[in-house]
Amino acid sequence: MRQLNTKGARLVAVAASALFALSACGGGSVSDATKANESKAAAAGGDCGDFKIIVNPWVGYTADAYVVGEAAKEKLGCNVTYVELKEGGPSYKALASGDGDVILEEWSHAEELKAAVADGSAVDLGSPGNVGIIGWYVPGWLADEHPDVLDYNNLNKYAKDFATSESGGKGQFLGSDPTYTQYDEAIVKNLNLDFKVVFSGGETATVEAFKKAQENKEWLIGYFWEPQYIHAEVPMKRVALPPYSDGCDADKAKVACDYADTPLKKVAATKFMDSGSTAANLVKAFTWTNDDQNLVAKYITADKMSPEDAAKKWIADNQDKVDAWIK
Repeated sequence: MRQLNTKGARLVAVAASALFALSACGGGSVSDATKANESKAAAAGGDCGDFKIIVNPWVGYTADAYVVGEAAKEKLGCNVTYVELKEGGPSYKALASGDGDVILEEWSHAEELKAAVADGSAVDLGSPGNVGIIGWYVPGWLADEHPDVLDYNNLNKYAKDFATSESGGKGQFLGSDPTYTQYDEAIVKNLNLDFKVVFSGGETATVEAFKKAQENKEWLIGYFWEPQYIHAEVPMKRVALPPYSDGCDADKAKVACDYADTPLKKVAATKFMDSGSTAANLVKAFTWTNDDQNLVAKYITADKMSPEDAAKKWIADNQDKVDAWIK
């Protein structure tokens, strides 16, 4: 049990006196008083103010954003807004302009990150604990019945099986959102594969395609990643490409190797980190695992919970982890 410090004592005093005053007057409910006093107590302990969390378009990131956001609201009294943007350039521009305060799941945009740190607009806060894994996948049924499909050297002999009306007589490779960290067209070209990349447009369409392919035993190969909740529901098998080696993806037009496993990063606006907001310390301390993220993502998708309710459920079940983020 942590010792009660001076700051904590002041918070308790504020909350207690406010509740006593309300009870003496006989107005309002204990629940209303509790909510009001939590906000007052948070304000007494330090100013959070406005907290603008950038949200990139995949459910794992949504899980990150809303867990941090709900913790900031509940524990620090922050005024949280969620800024929906594409990853990479648009998100970094928001950090520089002040339209966003933090990127919670940075995937491999090394050039943008380096430039933002160099010009002083952003700070690299290290890993949130998640490791990003990108690769080429097929549904489990296909790997079971044709195990040699898991070696890229054998893909051309199956090209006709993967063909669709959109692939122009070649095998279809299902890309996701073209703004994601991806270089599938270069890999196809440089490995001399008889395939055409067809982009699904985003995470939801890609997930549904893999679910359908597994259920109906349809031929499908495509870009996918972890952490992502679907791995708990649909068997997915990764296709072996030429192994990643340092620098093999340096020239994006010449990539002929697999994707690197990537420790994800938290990146914050320098102005935000220097602002004195209590949310800045929360962002610094925030850390969790791929399993944590996948569970919240499952609440949002499979269990049809709102992001807010999913985050609140996880926070309620993991108070020890959340308490460790609040300093």
